[in-house]
Amino acid sequence: MSTFIKRNVKLFFRDKSAVFFSLLAVFIIIGLYALFLGDVWLSEFPDAVGARFLMDSWLISGLLAVTSVTTTLGAFGIMVDDKTKKIAKDFYSAPIKRSRITGGYLLSVFIIGVIMSIVALVISEVYVFMNGGDLLSIAAALKVLGIILLSTLSGTALMCLIVSFFKSQNAFTTASTIIGTLIGFVAGIYLPIGTLPEAVQTIVKVFPVSHSAALLRQVVMNAPMDITFAGAPQQALDEFNSMLGVSYTFGDLSVTPLMSIAFLAVTAILFYGLAMLNMSRKRA
Repeated sequence: MSTFIKRNVKLFFRDKSAVFFSLLAVFIIIGLYALFLGDVWLSEFPDAVGARFLMDSWLISGLLAVTSVTTTLGAFGIMVDDKTKKIAKDFYSAPIKRSRITGGYLLSVFIIGVIMSIVALVISEVYVFMNGGDLLSIAAALKVLGIILLSTLSGTALMCLIVSFFKSQNAFTTASTIIGTLIGFVAGIYLPIGTLPEAVQTIVKVFPVSHSAALLRQVVMNAPMDITFAGAPQQALDEFNSMLGVSYTFGDLSVTPLMSIAFLAVTAILFYGLAMLNMSRKRA
């Protein structure tokens, strides 16, 4: 199976356009923020110390959550391409268990997702540093890497379920475009969750990518929040966290980091199970 994984990873990185478009959402979000959105949100904190560092940190947290989804979806293009070109039939006719072939696809997508998310992290940190912010500490960077692994696992599972319904390259391309467009809103990058209607907020909170974004914000934004909210009342910090999606609440229930981690793990298992069930049904 390791040879099959290497084959898929090499195919992805050999296709320069696939790599570029996997990171396109990163460049678009940073570009929109640098040209338009950044000034809009900074105007909300005209006298706050370290406001730029704080909002840049908020941006890259959501961006990393988005990357774990968009890059895994792009990596699944290899599986879709193999299916449409009938290459997959050659693999399934070989003396190899179907489960190992499927596992090879999934592991290669996960590896690609992690690599691309780390690349996005490096790009984001360069952006923050160039704007006068501080780089992540070693401890914070390690926590971010751990969240990236979990977020990519969840993203791989969700995209696997979605891709399992595709029968053509056109369907995959269309879905990639739609998901790439909507994912920024779901992760609360273009519009902070606190500005959305209550019903829409609830929908956003049940998406795994939103919990990935919240976990990343709690780590990445910790240092800049200590600067900006030094001496501020706890109520001001709580309102900020609720508005920007640093933490979520369902009624009187406050979602803890452990709850978000458990949610990502459980949904990953659920999506994997549903994807395997759907693919097995189709083969039958």
